[in-house]
Amino acid sequence: MILEAKHHFFIYPFFKWYSGYIIKRNFYSTRIIAGSAIPDGPVLLLSNHFSWWDGFFAMHANRSLLNRKFYFMMLEEQLRKFRFFNYAGGFSVARKKRSIIESLQYASGLLDDYNNLLLVFPQGRIQSMHRHHFEFEKGIERILQGKEDTVRVVFLAILTDWFSHKKPSVMMYLEKYTGNDFRIASINHHYNAFFSGAIKQQLNIGDL
Repeated sequence: MILEAKHHFFIYPFFKWYSGYIIKRNFYSTRIIAGSAIPDGPVLLLSNHFSWWDGFFAMHANRSLLNRKFYFMMLEEQLRKFRFFNYAGGFSVARKKRSIIESLQYASGLLDDYNNLLLVFPQGRIQSMHRHHFEFEKGIERILQGKEDTVRVVFLAILTDWFSHKKPSVMMYLEKYTGNDFRIASINHHYNAFFSGAIKQQLNIGDL
């Protein structure tokens, strides 16, 4: 049985505030670069996953630009260990258990609400920040099944550079998926192309 997400009246607003606070304390600067306007409607936010920070970055992007009610999928053992996140929009998924189907169905149901945003790391695990080509797991396809006309799929690429500063700077690139094919192969292909474009933009950024 999955741990369903909750939005505690105090913990959820605190998590939104704390995400901005902790990023400001630990990073020299942040910049959000949106390649296209994000229309109204429920959002599935697909992001690369290279660090413990990534959920905080995604929340910061949501607060700054997307402004939806925030949900995210988290491994069950981690969510049970850090129950704080359960009250800030986190729900559980367990690898190699039958309940994974229940988690994907629950995730899909969240996207029936016009005001929701669901963050998913489709790599399935944290990988090196130097990985620039991604192989997505197939759960995304089940989450999006039958939602081609309602859900906005948005790509997020999180990149960091130190330049000449003691603390790193973080750049968050966002772009709406414009394809009409919600099969995993198409989404995966387009995300990799988007990420390559973000890398090219990053190479042209000077010292911040």
